[in-house]
Amino acid sequence: MGFISNNLLKVIEWTEDDKKTIVYKYPMDGRSIMYGSKLTVREGQVAIFVNKGQIADIFEPGMHTLKASNIPILTQILALPYGFKSPFYSDVYFINTKQFTNQKWGTSTPITMRDAEFGTIRVKGYGKYAFKVNDSKLFLKEVFGTCASFSTDDINDYLRSLVVSSITDTIAESKIKALDLAGNLIEFSKIASDVAKTHFEEVGLKLTKLIVESFSFPEEVEKAIDANSTLSVLGDKMDDYMTYHSVQALKDSAKNQGTAGMGAGMATSFILADQLADTMAAKKAKSTTTPETGKFCPECGAKNRKNAKFCSECGKKFETKSNICAKCGAELSKTAKFCQECGTKR
Repeated sequence: MGFISNNLLKVIEWTEDDKKTIVYKYPMDGRSIMYGSKLTVREGQVAIFVNKGQIADIFEPGMHTLKASNIPILTQILALPYGFKSPFYSDVYFINTKQFTNQKWGTSTPITMRDAEFGTIRVKGYGKYAFKVNDSKLFLKEVFGTCASFSTDDINDYLRSLVVSSITDTIAESKIKALDLAGNLIEFSKIASDVAKTHFEEVGLKLTKLIVESFSFPEEVEKAIDANSTLSVLGDKMDDYMTYHSVQALKDSAKNQGTAGMGAGMATSFILADQLADTMAAKKAKSTTTPETGKFCPECGAKNRKNAKFCSECGKKFETKSNICAKCGAELSKTAKFCQECGTKR
C-alpha cells in the first residue's frame, strides 16, 4: 500500500500562487497516474497532457475522472486497450488563461518616421498592454515547449517587440502627421492594436488591450505642437494676439538697444508701438460699436435710415407721425416746440 500511495497519483490540480505564471508543469517526480484519478481544472485554467513531447488530450475547467473515454488521444499513443486499469505516465501542463494586465512597453530606440511638415524625425513612445492565452495548444507548441514553468517575465521582451513593431508599421502605413499623432492617442492605440493582434494570434495569444500613453518628439517638434495648440485656442482672436505681441516686441527692442542711436531707436519703436496700440484699440472699439438703427420697409423689407420718408428700394412712402422731428427723426413730446436732439423748430 505504501508503494502505491507514493508512486501513483489520485488527484491532479494546480493552485495558483502568483499572477505572473502562464504555464505550470505538474511535478510528477517519476510517479504514474492511476486509472480513474481525478483531474481538477479551475476557472481560468486549461490542462494539457503531453507524452514524450507530443500533445495529447486537453481539458477545460471542471472535475474530470481520467478514463479511456476522456483521454482517447493518450490512450492511442500508449496503445492501451479500452477499459484499461493499469497506471500510465504523462506530463501534465496547466495553462493560465486569465488576462495578464499592466504589462509595460516602451521604445528602447526611437522610431524613425517621415513627416510632411518636419521631414524625417525620431519618435519615442511608451504605454501598457494586456494579453491572455487564447489557443493553449498553439501556445504550447510555438512558444512554451516543455519547460517546467513559464511566466510573463519569460515572454515580455518578445511581446514588447511585437507591440513596438506594430506601432512602427502603423505609423509608416497611415502616414499620420506628428501633430495628429500627439493629439489622437486613443484613436491611434485602436489602430495599432488591430495590427498587433494578428502577431499575437500567431503564437496562440490574444491582445486584449493596447494603450499608447505618450509620444515624445525632438525639441523643435515639441515647440511646433505647443504653437499649434495656441493657435487652436486663440481662433479668431489671432489678430489681437499678434498686435499685442508686436507692441511688446517693439518696446523691448527700444529698451535693449545700445547707447549709440538709442534715443532715435527708442523714439521710433515707441511711435510704432503706439500706432499698433491705437490700431488695436480702434479695432476693438469698432467691434463694440452699436450699429446705427433704422427702419424697415413694410412693402419690400429693405432697411432704410430711421428718418427716411421713402423706401430707397421700392419708393414706398413711410407714414410719419406728428411728433417725429423732420430733420433727425427723433421722437418728440406732443408739446415740444423744438427738437431736443438737433434743435430744429417744430
